[in-house]
Amino acid sequence: MPIDNDIALRPRFKLELSRNNQSILEDFEVLKSKQSDFIVTRLDNHVFIKFPKERQHFWSPQLHLEIDEIDNNSSLLHGLFGPNPTVWTMFMFFHFIVAGLFIAFGIWAYTNSSLDKSYAIQVSLMLLMVIIWVVLYFAGSIGKASSKNEMRALHDFMNRVIEIEKAPQS
Repeated sequence: MPIDNDIALRPRFKLELSRNNQSILEDFEVLKSKQSDFIVTRLDNHVFIKFPKERQHFWSPQLHLEIDEIDNNSSLLHGLFGPNPTVWTMFMFFHFIVAGLFIAFGIWAYTNSSLDKSYAIQVSLMLLMVIIWVVLYFAGSIGKASSKNEMRALHDFMNRVIEIEKAPQS
C-alpha cells in the first residue's frame, strides 16, 4: 500500500482476490451492521469506508473500493484513499483558480511587454501564484501525513473483511 508515497496525494492500490466479487461485497454488507467503528456504504460494486462524524476532522480520509469481477472465482479490488469529496473538490478548485490567475497574469505581462510598458507587477503576481500553489501542495501533503494512522485503520478494516472472505466455507 503506497501510503508513504510523497507525490501521490490520493494513494491507490490494487489487489487480486481469489473469490467472486459478489461474495466479497456481501461480506462488507454484513460487517456494516455488526460494527460501529466505520461507516460502510455500498453502491453497486463500490464500497466507501469512512469514519463516523464524531471522529472526523477536516483531513479525515475515506477509502473507496471498487471490486470488479474477473471470472466466477476471482475479482480485482481497486482502492483509493482520499479526503472527503467536498474537501477534495474545494482543494482542486483552489488549484484551478491559482492556475487560471497565473495564466491571466502571464497574458497581462505579455501584453504590457508588447506595448513596451512595465510588467514587473504582473510577473510578481505570477510568482505569487507559484508560491500559493506550492503552499497548497504542502498543505495537502501535511493533511495526508496527519491522516496516515487513519488510513492504516481503514486499510486494516478492509483487510479484516477480506480475511473474513478468505476463511474456508463450511
